[in-house]
Amino acid sequence: MLHPVLAIIDAPIIIGILVVGAILFGADKLPKLARSAGQAKKEFMMGQIEADEAAAKAREESRARLDPQTPETAASTSDKSTPPA
Repeated sequence: MLHPVLAIIDAPIIIGILVVGAILFGADKLPKLARSAGQAKKEFMMGQIEADEAAAKAREESRARLDPQTPETAASTSDKSTPPA
């Protein structure tokens, strides 16, 4: 179900918004504005991906510390228990 305001937005209204934008900002600046908006979106998405990866890594490390039966933990404890040669 569409929001009532979104239901009245159609092609002539969008064209009108673009014309008003061209008048306010000038036709020369519109491509630059669109390009910078696209670049900002790309940077935001890259930051979001990096944050998701960091969160996943933190979850894995937390699970490894809580579960002593994982192979990584068992290998690291066996390395510590053997005396160096």
